[in-house]
Amino acid sequence: MGNVTSSARTPGAVAGLGLAAVLAAGCGTAPKAVDAQPTPHRAQGTAPATTRHTQSNPVKDEMKIVIRLGDKRFGAVLDDSAASRDLLRQLPVTVDMVDHGGVEKTGPLPSPLSLDGQPEGADPDVGDVGYYAPGNDLVLYYGDQSYFAGIVVLGRLDDDAARQIREHDGPVTVTVEAG
Repeated sequence: MGNVTSSARTPGAVAGLGLAAVLAAGCGTAPKAVDAQPTPHRAQGTAPATTRHTQSNPVKDEMKIVIRLGDKRFGAVLDDSAASRDLLRQLPVTVDMVDHGGVEKTGPLPSPLSLDGQPEGADPDVGDVGYYAPGNDLVLYYGDQSYFAGIVVLGRLDDDAARQIREHDGPVTVTVEAG
């Protein structure tokens, strides 16, 4: 066969290159991703959330809300979805919430939110604002809730709001306003 050059593409050479790439990635020498942004944690098999923060459209389209809990005020940014727009139309709203499962505060909204374009369920992260469709509940996640059918992630609480919400044991009343 003669001399083998670096341009040879035998199955063994391709497999060897693939193995070298895997080993290099495990050693921390893999190339960096260009313009990589963290992806919100979503249910397996669902489409990734669209990114609002682009270089050509920085943050101006965000839907902000303010949540008042006693003397505390927390901000949140909602995703651009039919459910979030429905929530905004109901504001201001006062919601009586209870702890549920040691990971979230939940309370009923006056009207159901649209589920158009939403996956069957979601796996919310600590600090997410959500909607539990079967109970028509607004949800503030302060602990780790796993995937569950009927959950819609509406957006994200600011800063350390989840920790502060967790510190309020028992039932609470929150007021949610456009921010």
